[in-house]
Amino acid sequence: GVYESLRDMKHKISLEVSRKGMGGDVKVGPGGIREIEFFGQIFQLIRGGVVPVLQERSILNVLKILANRRYIPQNVCNDLTEAYEFLRNTEHRLQEFSDQQTHKIPSDPVGKARLAASMGFDKWEFFALELKRHMEGVHYHFNKLLATEDFETKSEKIDNELKDVWLYLIENDHSNKVLLNAGFDEPNEVLRLLEHLRNDPETRSLSNEGRKRLNKLIPLVLKEAGKSEHPHLTLNRIIDLIKVIERRTCYIALLLENPDALVHLVRLSNASPWIVSFLALHPVLLDELLDARTLYIPPEKSDIINEIRKKLSHIPAQDLEYQIEELCIFKQINILRIAAADVTNALPLMRVSDHLTGIAETIISEVLELSWNHLIKKHGNPSCLLDGKTSERGFVVIAYGKLGGIELGYGGDLDLVFLHAATKGQTKGGMRAIDNAQFFARLGQRIIHILTAHTAAGSLYETDMRLRPSGSSGSLVCHIESFKEYQVEKAWTWEHQALVKARAVSGDANLARYFEQIRKEVLILPRSKTKLQQDVRDMRERMRKELLTPEPGIFDLKQDEGGMVDIEFIVQYLVLLKSSQYNELAGWTDIVRLLETLIETKIVDDSTARFLKKAYLEYRASAHMLSLQEKPAKVPDNEFIDLRENVKKIWKTVIENDQ
Repeated sequence: GVYESLRDMKHKISLEVSRKGMGGDVKVGPGGIREIEFFGQIFQLIRGGVVPVLQERSILNVLKILANRRYIPQNVCNDLTEAYEFLRNTEHRLQEFSDQQTHKIPSDPVGKARLAASMGFDKWEFFALELKRHMEGVHYHFNKLLATEDFETKSEKIDNELKDVWLYLIENDHSNKVLLNAGFDEPNEVLRLLEHLRNDPETRSLSNEGRKRLNKLIPLVLKEAGKSEHPHLTLNRIIDLIKVIERRTCYIALLLENPDALVHLVRLSNASPWIVSFLALHPVLLDELLDARTLYIPPEKSDIINEIRKKLSHIPAQDLEYQIEELCIFKQINILRIAAADVTNALPLMRVSDHLTGIAETIISEVLELSWNHLIKKHGNPSCLLDGKTSERGFVVIAYGKLGGIELGYGGDLDLVFLHAATKGQTKGGMRAIDNAQFFARLGQRIIHILTAHTAAGSLYETDMRLRPSGSSGSLVCHIESFKEYQVEKAWTWEHQALVKARAVSGDANLARYFEQIRKEVLILPRSKTKLQQDVRDMRERMRKELLTPEPGIFDLKQDEGGMVDIEFIVQYLVLLKSSQYNELAGWTDIVRLLETLIETKIVDDSTARFLKKAYLEYRASAHMLSLQEKPAKVPDNEFIDLRENVKKIWKTVIENDQ
């Protein structure tokens, strides 16, 4: 781009000065008049089109304008102005004496003394010191221009050596030494990684400009990755990302133009391959690496609600694809922020789940709003009654599973159930009236379509609707009274177990409260201990047969005996067994707070409940970290031995003891 061209021009100036030995020339030498003029011209080229006042011929006026507009600090303006006046006066004195176009400082003693005297100095040495001060100051500011430097520091020497490694890919002692010094223990493996990148079809098809950018980026990647805790692994992950994004050279330019972004990328790549894969799927998120103030601090739910509503307000109501894409990008940005805070230990696991749950709830609410507005415009408003009173919307989204239990992770489906309170009759006020129940069926279909639709920006969530009454064979959207009747009279024990984690996440507030009332009424129903134990055992065995594939030497954190699901089943069993006596058990949907309630009610002794809480959180933390490493929730079976053996004992005491 423009910046690259200007940098190239500046680099050529420096090379010419160095090649032709122009030291001692007040015009074209290092720190001379030309460098001051180039300094001003850079800003004129970049900003002159939008700031007309910069279209000024006098360099001194340009410098004043740049300082007044705060494009440069005042001290830089002062330095360059004083230097320019001093150097111009020196130039004039030189030319007045020789009566010719010269800019070279004399080398003979007489010439030096004459120049010093003409500039008002008693001795050559005093003039020479002042000249040196001005020219070094100019050259310093010139070197800082466009964030590059033209003198080789120790750091630049390393950069150049790494650049040579990438450009030539020669497996020799020198290359090995350079890579070892950069932090890589296995230089030959690094060279192989680089060779694979060089020969990748995407790399080979790069334009000249793209190849130039890549050639600049790879040495920087090597330098930063070499500083990380796991250099080879981190480099491998970043190279995989580069293979995906390199044809869109704007992303390569972003990393080149913003060194901090590359630092953050290396940091996150070192911590988690999942984040790198996430960035590869959604490279637009690389922009988020530019600002550490937002990257590692996920916003609160109220802030993300305001953020997404503001974004959606600028999109035409009829442009559904654009709305979905905006929701996708919104979700991806906020998940990246959570993951960045997560892998850098800025957020504990419970808060990670809270934030991920908050994003899902916000998106569901916005999707419901978009779907509702579309349908009422087309069909009008449905009539709804709740407890004999008119209900404004009469629709609510119920979350089950991980979302309902406020334990959402980075992947997985959303377990949802849709309920409505429609009366008999048709919608009113739209272009084409339809049956009220049909309106809500279409509302449910549209919500699922928006949540699962694939767009250029990806998709929002996969949904699982099988927990609705009668499962996949039941209506997509169920009347609230039918739901109540089903739960009280027809539901299986496992469906009541699922109800433990269910809660309203979006929709009509009155209908949400009515759902909570139904949920409580169902959970506090008296139950036969023997039958409940048998049902819970049967369901656990069925689940284990369907979801567990035994592997020698491996412990499945979720499905193996003594694992997470066993703890969840123990808690759900106790909630269903004891809620008729202790109604407060029906007040929570998450396992941790339910265990705390079991302690408060003394249903389970303090040490047992605290142990289950400890085991559950340790299992969750381990599974969570494995997911960030793109690994299944499985560990060697010599881990968590004490935890799982004690969970097995508690299972036997609680679920299998019929006393």
